[in-house]
Amino acid sequence: MNAWTAQQNEDYGSLSTALCLCVCAAGLFGEDLLQRGYHRDRVVLAHIAGHPGAATRHVARAVGVPERVVARNLDRLIDDGLLELATDGATPALRSYRLVS
Repeated sequence: MNAWTAQQNEDYGSLSTALCLCVCAAGLFGEDLLQRGYHRDRVVLAHIAGHPGAATRHVARAVGVPERVVARNLDRLIDDGLLELATDGATPALRSYRLVS
């Protein structure tokens, strides 16, 4: 609204300020989405630490998110070297994980 008012009054200082605020808000929103993914990684890691050998399906139920999301978190934690596969099941839902020694 401030940008529209500034444009109508030809106040370009206010217009540029309003646009900068919009860009900053979008950046903070993106950062929040990124941090939410990292938070879920920590929750998944904590669950595996308390339940070694837990399968993807069990972790997803405990965390309360879909299996495909947990599978991405688990893959990222394996890539980071924090988890390893305890058993390599036929499907990702049946694989079990444990902390790296």
